[in-house]
Amino acid sequence: MSASDQAYMARALELARKGLYSTHPNPRVGCVIAAAGEIVGEGWHARAGEPHAEVYALRQAGAKARGATAYVTLEPCSHHGRTPPCADALVAAGVARVVAAMQDPNPQVAGRGLLRLAQAGIAVHSGVLEDEARALNAGFVKRMEQGLPFVRVKLAMSLDGRTAMASGESQWITGPAARSAVQRLRARASLVLTGADTLLTDDARLTVRPDELGLNAELTALSMTRPPLRLLVDGRLRVPLSAAFYQAGPAWVATCAAASARDRFQLEGHELLAMPGSNGHVDLRKLLAELAARGINEVLVEAGPRLAGAFARLGLVDEYQVFVAAKFLGSSARPLLDLPLARMAEARPLKIVDIRAVGDDWRIVATPATA
Repeated sequence: MSASDQAYMARALELARKGLYSTHPNPRVGCVIAAAGEIVGEGWHARAGEPHAEVYALRQAGAKARGATAYVTLEPCSHHGRTPPCADALVAAGVARVVAAMQDPNPQVAGRGLLRLAQAGIAVHSGVLEDEARALNAGFVKRMEQGLPFVRVKLAMSLDGRTAMASGESQWITGPAARSAVQRLRARASLVLTGADTLLTDDARLTVRPDELGLNAELTALSMTRPPLRLLVDGRLRVPLSAAFYQAGPAWVATCAAASARDRFQLEGHELLAMPGSNGHVDLRKLLAELAARGINEVLVEAGPRLAGAFARLGLVDEYQVFVAAKFLGSSARPLLDLPLARMAEARPLKIVDIRAVGDDWRIVATPATA
């Protein structure tokens, strides 16, 4: 792997990140075509159903693609989906070499794209900046490899680890910059998930507010072409259909209440997911499996301490994003998670992967530590 290979792949990843808010359920993919030491074509996948990154890059390169090297952040597809196979397009264009950051975890591809290229006499290589490529599409990779979406839990707390006053009052713990960052988390998610307690307390909508995204006009417009799905976990159907969450647009509600309520929700434009559970609590692992089966790559959990704690206790969280405000809410305020632990040995170790200032607040990104 040469320095130029890494540089061109880094540019391809930069292009792929432009699809951060819009490609669901597809992965984010970028492509660079280079010849004689210069870039002759670039492209990125913007939306499902539209051409893939390779197609845009080949269009830009034109005749210069013949004999060139194509750098792609994900193995070119080899099957007919909504669009024709990109591997065939690269063969037809006459590229001499294809470098992929990683193989496609989709069983429909899984090495077949690279094999198709090799059989056509094209030199192929995979594994350049693979870690970065996998991180960019962590949800797509996990759904394909494990049958579960990537679960990101967003939490906001005071410096003393409290999320709301004893009364439930919580607006606003953090400042405008942190709230803008949360809007971007929502925009990149396939689905935003909350619980009944949160809605009954805050009457939240959990929608994306474009004026708070802090993105350029192009990315803001793209994000609003595919707003995330919204799902309420409401095991006993306690939240009325008159709630702001339901009034804000079509939503899903996961419940273990009688499926006979389905028609009532459908009449209002919502979908009821009848899930197994016990004591009025939805089986969260089975819910995530159902979401993955529906093409959900990334789930953003914005919930109160009970539901967020349930995800944590069950080991279902891939990443925590904790926003910390420089204020104390006091000992009677509500805790970050409902996670009763009795002994130090029961503590849940985390690995902090990033910490930085966001306006007047701090954001800590952490993942469960592995042994």
